[in-house]
Amino acid sequence: MAKFTNWYKTLYYRLFQLDDRLLLIIAGSVVGICSGLAAVALRISLEHVLEWLYPIRHYWWAFILPGIGALLSSFYLEKISKEGAGHGVPEVIYAVSRYGGLLRLRSGFSRLISSFLTIGSGGSAGPEAPVVMSGSAIGSNIGKLLSLNDRQRITLVGCGTSGAVAAIFNAPIAGLVFAIEVILGEWKLVNIIPIAIAAVAGAEISQAIIPEPVLFSHSPFDVSLADSLAGLGLAAFTACVSVLFTKTLRQTGKLAKKISLPFWKKAFIGGCSVGLIGMVFPVVLAEGYHYIQSMIQGTFSMGLFITFVAVFAKIFATSLTLGWGGSGGIFAPCLLIGSLTGIVYHRTLVSLFPFLGVAGEGAYALLGMAGLVSGVMQAPLTGIFLVVEITGGYETILPLIVVSSISSTMSHFIEPASFYFKELIERGQFLRPGTDERILSDLNIRELIETDHRKVSEDMVFRDFVEIIKRSDQLCFPVVDEDTGNYKGMIQLPSIRKYALDPGVYDMIFLNMIMDTDIRVASLDDELRDVLEMMESNRMDSIPVVENNRFVGMILKTRVLDFYRKELILQTRAQ
Repeated sequence: MAKFTNWYKTLYYRLFQLDDRLLLIIAGSVVGICSGLAAVALRISLEHVLEWLYPIRHYWWAFILPGIGALLSSFYLEKISKEGAGHGVPEVIYAVSRYGGLLRLRSGFSRLISSFLTIGSGGSAGPEAPVVMSGSAIGSNIGKLLSLNDRQRITLVGCGTSGAVAAIFNAPIAGLVFAIEVILGEWKLVNIIPIAIAAVAGAEISQAIIPEPVLFSHSPFDVSLADSLAGLGLAAFTACVSVLFTKTLRQTGKLAKKISLPFWKKAFIGGCSVGLIGMVFPVVLAEGYHYIQSMIQGTFSMGLFITFVAVFAKIFATSLTLGWGGSGGIFAPCLLIGSLTGIVYHRTLVSLFPFLGVAGEGAYALLGMAGLVSGVMQAPLTGIFLVVEITGGYETILPLIVVSSISSTMSHFIEPASFYFKELIERGQFLRPGTDERILSDLNIRELIETDHRKVSEDMVFRDFVEIIKRSDQLCFPVVDEDTGNYKGMIQLPSIRKYALDPGVYDMIFLNMIMDTDIRVASLDDELRDVLEMMESNRMDSIPVVENNRFVGMILKTRVLDFYRKELILQTRAQ
């Protein structure tokens, strides 16, 4: 038995400890399978409940259904799972950015339940972001179970994301690209391989349970150079709609926070408002995949003006759903708004220039989807591969690249941060791995403090202070009250040179007469980057740290740079 145990430990060490790539591939496969199962479970559940509720939607009182769903969803998130409303992707990015991908286990199912209640009742949202949260939580907790380090756990979070997106859309490349481009933000071989395996695992699970070649089927499109050129105008159009969508989402959420009503009342009001909009524009309800299918197939029957109004109706309905307490994602709304935008652009283009000979409106619905996804998320590769995989429209790849790239670029120019990142950036919580901000955030201000600085009393005669200077290599000395020990100020040698060169005043000056009381001080609770900005703006090479009016120590720029270099080496080796 002892021999077997030693053999097992030796095998485990050689396979996993010397090179963790095999461990991450195996664990990533498990994460991909589990996240794929979660995504498929949500998708099947939504299909059944939407089909079951469809006959009821024809009644006049059916507008309260989204309100009831949003109420139940918000109550579940606030009171039972205690996670708060929203769609979850920023929370995943924040966990990767600041906490090494640590996510709670209950996040693996709480968003699935809340989004099922919201979307199943008709709320205007998509199931993709909740499954991203679920898959990421699964990956994080499998990483904790295996006692992996931060880098390895972050990779498994990416595996959960890719597996979930691949399963919900049957799009493994889009799952891989979204996980790398949006969630992790760094293209590294050590991440790509296990995340790609997880995406394949998630897609295969989806195919095994729901066999379908693509999410939206259509006949091949006849795409020409004219469509690539027309794509320039569509890209500008989708960029403007993307910015409008992003701003409306944020402003609606801010407005809801200012209204002093219980969270469940706000969720109910928002959901009922969506229901009322849906009575006039049924296209805004739920994820709207069947409307997208009709637009891509060229069988969409709504007129030009009504389609144009439907774009804004869907934007407003999604903002009410997510901003007022519902749960869900923006993937599906982006796809629907994008396809509507593409239809509006195509019909306008054909009516103004009938001689251009562009492809059918189904192709432009597809291009519009790519433009909206790329513009709202500012992730062009995700937009390109997602739309190609869910439609099989590979013949549109050239105009797709044009529309996605330009829409993303223009959106970034107008609105520098995407919907996922904006709030995190405003709160100072968006730190990408490998950046200066991330490295500084990993440094503890307490370990940077030099605590052995010689202190002097404010009642000390200057002659005694000169004797201390002769035996010390310090350039600055904190001044304290001899009775209470409270910090009073700082003496910097360059500023007292004139006194040191005049021995006649040595016995006439006390330190409280020449100390500097205007020097900025830091505290133990300050962020290191804020301390460095304080030093930079005040042209300081060192700064005193004071806590509860007591001098703690000094932070020196040279010491910060030394620790920064060591942390950078550690993070580089870990990659």
